[in-house]
Amino acid sequence: MNTRWRIQIEGQPEAFEAEPEQTILKAALQAGASLLSSCRNGTCRACRCRLLTGEIQYLIEWPGLSAEEKAEGWILPCVAQARSDLRLRPRGDEE
Repeated sequence: MNTRWRIQIEGQPEAFEAEPEQTILKAALQAGASLLSSCRNGTCRACRCRLLTGEIQYLIEWPGLSAEEKAEGWILPCVAQARSDLRLRPRGDEE
């Protein structure tokens, strides 16, 4: 069974789907969704989003987020994979 997760980025009209092995950023770009990015390895934090609903898994042990940011729900889509349907809020909508 090949599960695909539905991802909605707030402020964007269309949701998109991600394969379990894809990063959220790769799935977004493949679907034509607008999501900032630069390094794509968890360092620059350009893609930082707040996870509103859902579960993720990171490809690296400790991505470029502080413990406080993680506790507040921030994620880095460039090094995260969906493990359920997700709803995200891009950082520009909060800062």
